Amino acid sequence: MSKRTLMTTLSAVLVAAAALTAAAPADATGSGRPLTDVRIAGHFDLFAGQMPENVALLPDGTAYVTFAKARQVARITPRGATRILATLPAPADDGVHTPVLGFALTTGIVRSADGTVYVLYATGTSDLTGLWRIRPGQDPQRIAALPADGLPNGLALDERAKRLYITDSVLGTVWTVPTAGGTPTAWSTAPELASTGFLGANGAKVHNGALWVSNLDRGTLLRIPVLPGNRAGTPQTRASGLVGIDDFAFTGHGNQVLAALNGPNEVVRIRPDGTSTTLLDATDGLQGPTSVALRHDNVYVLSAAYTTDTDPNLLRARLNGRR
Repeated sequence: MSKRTLMTTLSAVLVAAAALTAAAPADATGSGRPLTDVRIAGHFDLFAGQMPENVALLPDGTAYVTFAKARQVARITPRGATRILATLPAPADDGVHTPVLGFALTTGIVRSADGTVYVLYATGTSDLTGLWRIRPGQDPQRIAALPADGLPNGLALDERAKRLYITDSVLGTVWTVPTAGGTPTAWSTAPELASTGFLGANGAKVHNGALWVSNLDRGTLLRIPVLPGNRAGTPQTRASGLVGIDDFAFTGHGNQVLAALNGPNEVVRIRPDGTSTTLLDATDGLQGPTSVALRHDNVYVLSAAYTTDTDPNLLRARLNGRR
């Protein structure tokens, strides 16, 4: 199957998800939009494969971003200047056997306090698929191999425990790996993580003694308690009806979340009771948002333009009334 056919299929699935969301009942929380200073802060090169998939923020507002189809990790300054930090090696078959998508792509990214960057890479090949480490002044190094028939997607860091959590959107698994690298352990294979035909477990964040995971196909946000001995508890569904949910971020107060809905082309606020409100949509410049990050009251939204095929970009805004 050609890349064009695969991207057409991806677009069709996500557009269908948008239609389902549009047909859903009106949200009970109303349609308040507590964002100010909403603006597009940067545009990326679609034809160079600069489709931003995930983001890790530094304290000064610098963003480390994965460019999915370019197989790259980039550094974006607060002023919008972009510098490529690393390009991961291309698979010999050009990634055509990457599950579901058919092209090699960089996905989840986190950055530790010592400046080490960890990034996920899915290629459909056993020699490259896995967790990669990028240290200043060094070449990228794979430190944990992951199954070639899976799609490692979301990445979360527990800095205190020196442990990483990885969601696999195809195999319906959360893997865990020490930050030093090594053999991954299947931390959870709960049915709530499985896909229903496209992509399942997606975004991941460590928050208040639990790993939170989104499931794109099922439109759910899950909380998985981290039990003593780093055992996975039973997943708890904290929000549902979020068709096309990709990555997400906590606002910094309680369990309130901002989440990117890819197909519906929205960013929503999810309250602790599971209700949600749309904060941003296509009229604000979204182009299929993939991830959200916050630094204090500053909101960063990355759009990969997978379905619009027009303008991958970085949107910035200020969040008021986070509680």
